[in-house]
Amino acid sequence: MLVILPPSTRHFAWGVLVAALAFGAALTASTATAEPPPEQAVKETVKLVIDYGDGVQTQFAELPWTKETTVLAALEAAAKHPRGIKFTHQGKGETVLVTAIDDQKNEGRGRNWLYEVNGKLGDRSCAVMPLKSGDSVLWRFGKYR
Repeated sequence: MLVILPPSTRHFAWGVLVAALAFGAALTASTATAEPPPEQAVKETVKLVIDYGDGVQTQFAELPWTKETTVLAALEAAAKHPRGIKFTHQGKGETVLVTAIDDQKNEGRGRNWLYEVNGKLGDRSCAVMPLKSGDSVLWRFGKYR
């Protein structure tokens, strides 16, 4: 079935069609020339390695970091990870002592859990040792040197 429109309606229909095509072209052009999305914010993280002293290590390459992150907070973040660790500690604040990681318990006069930040042995409680983004924490089961 062929419908013949009067001239005024044909001009209106052509006008609508041309306007729709122009709008589509403008939309495509504005999308193509839009600014690229800004770079994603740099993820601030710390690395945590647990060395059981028997050749086995567990590594958490990117634990989230905030200005409040301490060595203990990094250990707690590792414990919350889906394939995380278990650990126990005693004391609070400046007196926190990690007593076991996974099933490896401190031995007292023998081997114990010691931590290092960027290769430097910890000199205070892990609960008050602050970390910076990019720091690397090593918990090592061994003798104090």
